[in-house]
Amino acid sequence: AALVDLGQKILIVGCDPKADSTRLILNAKAQDTVLHLAAQEGSVEDLELEDVLKAGYKGIKCVESGGPEPGVGCAGRGVITSINFLEENGAYDDVDYVSYDVLGDVVCGGFAMPIRENKAQEIYIVMSGEMMALYAANNIAKGILKYAHSGGVRLGGLICNERQTDRELDLSEALAARLNSKLIHFVPRDNIVQHAELRKMTVIQYAPDSKQAGEYRALAEKIHANRQ
Repeated sequence: AALVDLGQKILIVGCDPKADSTRLILNAKAQDTVLHLAAQEGSVEDLELEDVLKAGYKGIKCVESGGPEPGVGCAGRGVITSINFLEENGAYDDVDYVSYDVLGDVVCGGFAMPIRENKAQEIYIVMSGEMMALYAANNIAKGILKYAHSGGVRLGGLICNERQTDRELDLSEALAARLNSKLIHFVPRDNIVQHAELRKMTVIQYAPDSKQAGEYRALAEKIHANRQ
């Protein structure tokens, strides 16, 4: 939402089986996923782009890849199927940023497709200062390094979503330094996020003049300006 306020054209591709990456942008419940609609129609080939792509806040394009029923099939296949469909149908035309919201606590190759296939250019790891979050962020960085040698992807930096644990900023900065990267932004915890979520809105839309909205704008500006 903050990037579109900078005048950028955005496509969000939700790569999480929960299909909750785009709902606040759409001010709605979770949108129908590519896999769900393909199952209804018979196959992905029976779908049109307008069936899966919805426009949200200020024209942000939204797609959810989806996944199978719990315990059945490979959720990572949904990511692969969706990205291939979007490419074939011109979804990437006329956009400045494509944001892949990828599940961070798995090692499935399907979820890593935006990294493996050079679909993504920059990876930003959103984490907190809790020990398991730091551990997961380190593992993700290992995966990025593996594919960085064969493609153009790079670690853009870490984003700390504060959980108000002890020495959270210090630990986040220390991990970024160990990874030869940087902490792009430290997002403070604020209950206004929950207030906005209850109304199916982003903070930028719900309280544009709030301090928290200013934090998200600062983050967007840093990402937009990040060339390192």
